[in-house]
Amino acid sequence: MDLYEHQAKQLFGEHDVPTAQRQLASTPDQAERSAARIGGRVVVKAQVKTGGRGKAGGVKVADGPEEARAAAEQILGMDIKGHTVHHVLVEEAADIAEEYYFSILLDRANRTFLSICSKEGGMEIEEVAATRPQAIVRTPIDPLRGLDRATAREICHRAELPFDTHPRLAAVMTRLWRVACEEDATLVEVNPLVRTEDGRVVALDGKVTLDGNAAFRHPERAAFHDDAGADERESRARAKGLNYVKLDGEVGIIGNGAGLVMSTLDVVAYAGEAHGGVKPANFLDIGGGASAEVMANGLEIILGDPAVKSVFVNVFGGITACDAVANGIVQALELLEERGDDVSKPLVVRLDGNNAELGRRILDERAHPAVRRVDTMDGAAAQAAELAAA
Repeated sequence: MDLYEHQAKQLFGEHDVPTAQRQLASTPDQAERSAARIGGRVVVKAQVKTGGRGKAGGVKVADGPEEARAAAEQILGMDIKGHTVHHVLVEEAADIAEEYYFSILLDRANRTFLSICSKEGGMEIEEVAATRPQAIVRTPIDPLRGLDRATAREICHRAELPFDTHPRLAAVMTRLWRVACEEDATLVEVNPLVRTEDGRVVALDGKVTLDGNAAFRHPERAAFHDDAGADERESRARAKGLNYVKLDGEVGIIGNGAGLVMSTLDVVAYAGEAHGGVKPANFLDIGGGASAEVMANGLEIILGDPAVKSVFVNVFGGITACDAVANGIVQALELLEERGDDVSKPLVVRLDGNNAELGRRILDERAHPAVRRVDTMDGAAAQAAELAAA
């Protein structure tokens, strides 16, 4: 579960991570009153669960209550990458001397945690990693030992952070580890983690992702669940029992099994490079079953996304054979047509595994005008990307 910035900072405060004085507001009047209580210059920040809000105009500096009100009027109701802004955080502006980056994330591949640190905070860490990889320090964190003060100081040294800040930065890093560990978080990120002109170390931003599988251990965090702030399609998919995540792309993805879907995302992204940077539009795992109803629900969610230009259905038949999947696709299209839904977007289907030949024959005989059948995963991804770019 991704948290809003104000929720992440609530956790930071409970674990003694220093943050700026702030108040949450949902109306311009509240923003004005919050700025008056805080006093001086403030920053009005959109509360959305996505990046790029600054570039989108969702972060504004205000010199007083009246400017804070005006900023809130501009930001509230904004659409930032498909997320509507319902709240703003009015926060004390900091006199920044330097900006750093620090995060702790779950490293599933190596069954451990990983800390990432850079002296170049305030920028997109992906850009720093691509252009100046030497500025990124990656340190595995043993889950049993944790991030102690000595390891934190070593991270500061390797990242070439100012020597006089090491004691304060190390203290904050160990507290951020406590957030990750005690809250069952898969990501704790601060960008920027700043040194102010008066020498304080402050977390000016915060991103936290909590492990939903550990929610039973944290009933006190139930209030963090907020379907109203979630992507509308994700909420509808969740209500239908679908494992769906909205992404910023043009090729809708349906697959059976999380591993296959993740591989499909990679293959489509790679194929899209030859077609103007076309990308996957979603993650949708229909699991082991591919009944007509499940397939129809998945197609309804994906085809209803105006960003989607084509759909790639990638299925490997196992317990559920490919002929059952093919019948599910055919019946799903018929169901959607009966509902009056638009099924004209091209549907590229790749079937492999148990009863693949029979499944392919079923699709060929039905010959639905929207369906393009391709036998290989790479070929199907290339065609889906090409159709999306057309």
